[in-house]
Amino acid sequence: MRSFITVLALAATVAFPAMTAPADAQRPSRPIQRPAGYPRSYDSLIADARTEGTVRIYANADKAEMVPVVSAFRRLYPGIQVLYADLGSAELYRRYTQEVRAKTYSADIVWSSAMDQQVKLINDGYAQQYASPEKPALPETAVWKNMGFGVTAEPIGIVYNRKLVPAAQVPQSHQQLEQLLRRRRAAFTGKVATFDPARSNVGYLYLSQDFQITRDTRSLVEAMAATRPVLMTHTEEMLQGVASGKLAMAYNVIGSYALERARRDPSIGVVFPRDYTIVTSRIAFISREARHPAAARLFLDFLLSRAGQAQLARHSLWPVRTDVPASHRLPAGQARPVRVGPQLLVNLDRLTRERFLRDWNAVLASGHKTP
Repeated sequence: MRSFITVLALAATVAFPAMTAPADAQRPSRPIQRPAGYPRSYDSLIADARTEGTVRIYANADKAEMVPVVSAFRRLYPGIQVLYADLGSAELYRRYTQEVRAKTYSADIVWSSAMDQQVKLINDGYAQQYASPEKPALPETAVWKNMGFGVTAEPIGIVYNRKLVPAAQVPQSHQQLEQLLRRRRAAFTGKVATFDPARSNVGYLYLSQDFQITRDTRSLVEAMAATRPVLMTHTEEMLQGVASGKLAMAYNVIGSYALERARRDPSIGVVFPRDYTIVTSRIAFISREARHPAAARLFLDFLLSRAGQAQLARHSLWPVRTDVPASHRLPAGQARPVRVGPQLLVNLDRLTRERFLRDWNAVLASGHKTP
């Protein structure tokens, strides 16, 4: 678990002038031109945001990836300090809800890859409406009630160690993965990792989406269970395990992070299943209790703008906008985007979750008994 205090202290360095703009850019009196195509009323929003002078963000996008994005925002809007807290999704949810209930200072923007939890927070009244000028450029599946905004489009894939999985055996579909695990069960025993759906919110989301897409998922899970999979809670530990050779393969890994690691480490390979690839989004909303609502709107608009999306695309986070160039983009027939909306609340129903995890544990147990 990442320390909130440590992260916030580090995040403060993102906000200060030395990292980004020249000294004259820090003068809050300097006129700022509103983005092209925005209404005149946006000038008042910019002025209000500069008066507020701060925006506080709780998110689980890696802080190192966000430093250039924050720097670009501050070049456009000097004088606005950005406090960026990099938290795990479960800690983010817990801390934010506790602070709001206690009426203490909390986030202005909440931005997380735990899509179902974000939709629950919005549904429970934690968000405020905002008609972003960037909304017309976003896919219909990325906006819900003018409150929840899908900022990224991140595919979920398979990561493998190139030395342990020969090129000819790399699975290109879920069916091929199942066949490989059954055929080479002994070789993969203890060498396959995936998210633990009981401890990881995103892991639960990915696996439940698999089951919604096809009934064949159960057969795949049974094949995986027979290899006694290593259950993890973070993408980074899976990537590290594959890179070191302790793991041969990891299933349902956040593809954007995996590709970034693979660029630096030739031992890692990444594949997105051709039959279907789940595409998830980091949902952002402006807190109903935001102390800096104008600055929050400015930052959200920047994330959704062409400039902001281009920055995200350069730093491991695939853009949700299709009019922004990206180094990777899946064919339409392959991508299965998870829609931002109320259907995600089903995942959080207590009885549904208990039944799902009970079935998951039963499959794992039967796999352990396989001779």
